Amino acid sequence: MKKGGLFIVVSIFSVAVFAQSKYSNTEAFAPFFYPSAGNEYRSAAGEPGPKYWQNRADYNITSTLDTTSHTVTAKVEILYTNNSPDNLKFLWLQTDQNIYRKDSRATATTTAAGGRWANSTFTEGDVISSISIEEGGKKYTPQYNTADTRTQVWLNNPLKAGGGKLKLTIEYSFKVPEYGSDRMGRLNTRNGWIYEIAQWFPRMAVYDDVQGWNLLPYLGQGEFYLEYGDINFSVTAPANMIIVGSGELLNPAECFTAEETKRYAAAKNSDQTVMIRSADEIGKSGVSAKKGTTTWRFKIQNARDVAWGASKAFVLDGAKINLPSGKKSLALSAYPVESMGTNGWQRSTEMVKGAIEFYSKKLFEFPYPAATNVAGTVGGMEYPGIVFCSYKSMGADLWGVTDHEFGHTWFPMIVGSNERKYAWMDEGFNTFINDLSTEAFNNGEFKQQSFFGDPTNEQMVRMVFNDKMDIMLTEPDVIQQMSLGVAAYLKPSLMLHALRNAVLGEKRFDAAFREYISRWAFKHPTPWDFFRTMENVGGEDLAWFWRGWVFNDWKIDQAVQGVKYKNSVPANGATITIENLQQMPMPVTVLIKESNGKEQTINLPVEIWQRSAIYSFDVPTTSPISSVTIDPNKKMYDWDRSNNTWTGK
Repeated sequence: MKKGGLFIVVSIFSVAVFAQSKYSNTEAFAPFFYPSAGNEYRSAAGEPGPKYWQNRADYNITSTLDTTSHTVTAKVEILYTNNSPDNLKFLWLQTDQNIYRKDSRATATTTAAGGRWANSTFTEGDVISSISIEEGGKKYTPQYNTADTRTQVWLNNPLKAGGGKLKLTIEYSFKVPEYGSDRMGRLNTRNGWIYEIAQWFPRMAVYDDVQGWNLLPYLGQGEFYLEYGDINFSVTAPANMIIVGSGELLNPAECFTAEETKRYAAAKNSDQTVMIRSADEIGKSGVSAKKGTTTWRFKIQNARDVAWGASKAFVLDGAKINLPSGKKSLALSAYPVESMGTNGWQRSTEMVKGAIEFYSKKLFEFPYPAATNVAGTVGGMEYPGIVFCSYKSMGADLWGVTDHEFGHTWFPMIVGSNERKYAWMDEGFNTFINDLSTEAFNNGEFKQQSFFGDPTNEQMVRMVFNDKMDIMLTEPDVIQQMSLGVAAYLKPSLMLHALRNAVLGEKRFDAAFREYISRWAFKHPTPWDFFRTMENVGGEDLAWFWRGWVFNDWKIDQAVQGVKYKNSVPANGATITIENLQQMPMPVTVLIKESNGKEQTINLPVEIWQRSAIYSFDVPTTSPISSVTIDPNKKMYDWDRSNNTWTGK
C-alpha cells in the first residue's frame, strides 16, 4: 500500500474513534448574558453609577477581657447612617457569637457533619444586657428579637432615607470558645493563653440596592458581608499581657514599658525586623512585670471589621512597610516561643512586609497603619489590619498562610464583595494574587511546582473539572466541604490565570483587574460588576468565558482531528482540522512541525468555535508534517491531553 493510501486509512480511523463532541456553539455563544441592564446605581460598564449608595456604620467599642472566666464584656456604640433611598423601620445586626450556642443553626447543620467549622463545645453566645437608641436628641429602649446569628431592632420612627442617622448602643458579653470554628478562639501555651478575638461585637448587616437586608445566617463555612466605617475600640486586660489589634495602637507609651515603647517606635522606621519583646523577657521583665490592668486603644478608618489578640506569652517584633505613595505602615508579629524554629515565626514580619509591599505596588496601596500577624489556634483567618495564622506553621507553610491571609486585605477588605454568597470573589481572587506574590517573594524562595497549579497534572485537572464538583457560583454554605477548596479557591484562581494568559494577555488583564479594584475599593461589587469591568476595560465580550467557568462545570478538551495535504502533495500546503470535544470554548495555540525541521505556531481566537465544534485551517508547508500539537506550552487545563497531538506516523 502506498504511503498516501496508508495516511487516508489512518485519518479515517482516527475520526472514527473520536469521542462524540458535547459542544454547543449556540449555548456557549448565546446572545443574552446579563440579567438586567445597567442603572443609575451600577453602570453597564461595571462602575458604581452616579447614584450608587451604601450605608455606613461607625463603631466605638469599650471592652474588658476576664482571663479567669475567659469572658469578654463590652459596650458598642454604633453610629448608623442610612444613605439608601428607603426609610428603614427596623435594623438588622450580625450577632455571630450565637453560632457557638448548642441550639444554633450551625450546630444542627455543621457540628454533626464534623470538619473545620464544627463546634466541640458550646457557649451562651452573645448575652445582651441592654439595647438603646438615640436619635434627634431623644433616647429610648427599642424592641428587639434575636434569630440565631441575626438580631432585629425595631425603631420608634423610621430612619429617614438619604442620610438619616442614629446611635445604637448595645451592652453585652460572651465567653470565648476554646475552638471558634477556626476563626477565633484561645490556645494554652507554656507561658499562658493566647486569645484570638473576632466576630466579637454586634455588627450592622448590609442593606444594599441588590437585595435590601442581607441576612444569610452565619453557619461557619460562609464568611462575612459588612458595612464600612471608622472603628475605635479599647481592650482592658491584665497589665502583663500584650494586646495587638486592627489598626493603629493609639497609646503605646501607656501599654509598654519605656524601653519597649522605644523599640516599638524604632520598628516603625526599620526595614529590618526589630525585637520589641523578646522570648527571654517573657515572665521576667518589661510588660511581664507590670501589675493591675492596662487599657489598649486602637483606631482604624474605612474598615468593615476589627479583631484583636491578647497574651502574656507573646514575643513581639516589627518592621516598616514601604508604600508606593511614600507613606509608611507597620508590620507586626505576635507569637509564642513554641512558634520559633527554622524559618519559623521570627521570619513572620519579613513575610508580612514582603506580601503587603508587593500587593500595594501591583494592585492598590495598603490602606491601614499596621498589619499584624498573630500565631495561635486558628489555622488561617483574615480581618482588616490583622490576621490569625497557625502557631505551628513554618517555612513555606508560614509564608503561604501569611501571604494568603494578608492577600485578603484586597479581597474582601478593600473590595467588599459578599463573602456569604460569593466565596470565589474573595478566596479565588486572593489565591490568584498569591501565586504572583509567591513568585516575587525573596526571588521565589517558597515557589514550588504546585500540585494544584500545574496544567499538566492530570489528577488536578480531573479533580477541578469533575462532574460532581460544585460549580463556582454556589453559596459557600451549600458547597460540600470536600469541594470548597476547589470551588472557592483553586478553580477561580485557575480561571483568572486562564483569562490572563490565554484570553486577554497580561497587559490588558492587569489593567482591567487593577481598575476593578480601584472602582470598587471600599464598596460592594456583585459578580456582574466584575464581569462588566473586565469586559469593558479588557476590550472583550467574555460571556462565553463566564458561562463555562463560573455558571457551569464545563471542561476544556481540544483535539487534533487530522491533516490533509492539498492534492496529496506536502509542498502544496496542508489543511489541519481541530475539534472542541467538550462544552467550554477557549482560544487555541497550535504548533506545527515539519519533517525538514521547520516549525510554525498558529494562534487562533475563540471565535473559531462560534459556528461549529470543528474548525479547519490552511497552513503553508514545504515537507510532510511530522506533528501537530494543540497547547504546546501546556497552559490549558485540558481534560484529555492524549488527543492534543497528531503525528505523521
